[in-house]
Amino acid sequence: MRIAFSLAILCVAAFYTSVAFGGLPFLSSAGRLGPGFFPRIIGLSLVAFTLYNLYFDLKRRNREEPLTPFWSTTLVVALLSALFIVGLELLGGLLAMMAFMLVSLFVLNRRQPVVNALISIFLPIGIYVVFSVWLRAGLPEGLLPLPI
Repeated sequence: MRIAFSLAILCVAAFYTSVAFGGLPFLSSAGRLGPGFFPRIIGLSLVAFTLYNLYFDLKRRNREEPLTPFWSTTLVVALLSALFIVGLELLGGLLAMMAFMLVSLFVLNRRQPVVNALISIFLPIGIYVVFSVWLRAGLPEGLLPLPI
């Protein structure tokens, strides 16, 4: 299961990286860093770390290893990720991130509801401030844009 998951992530990372290199310019017309700068770094890092992880998964593979007991959790997180992508267009970036993190953290960490709630509120707000205010990169607004 780990190997299949790593291969799936590697495919997604490779596609993301190809879009970053093929569709986004590294430098703007003014000679400054363009919209392709961060996606290229993130894409290359994803591919490198996934290949590293895949190498060690293949190295320690046990042919008689049973299916992981966490397959249902993996399926739920994959479903939540798909709902997050849909939620970006409906709710907007900030609210979709908050909802995704809140539900995901409660699925993965039921013992600390207060910590889950705080992370689900403050981390998306921090991401929003970094991208929308500091970097001036727009996040999806959704059907009802926030008045922020």
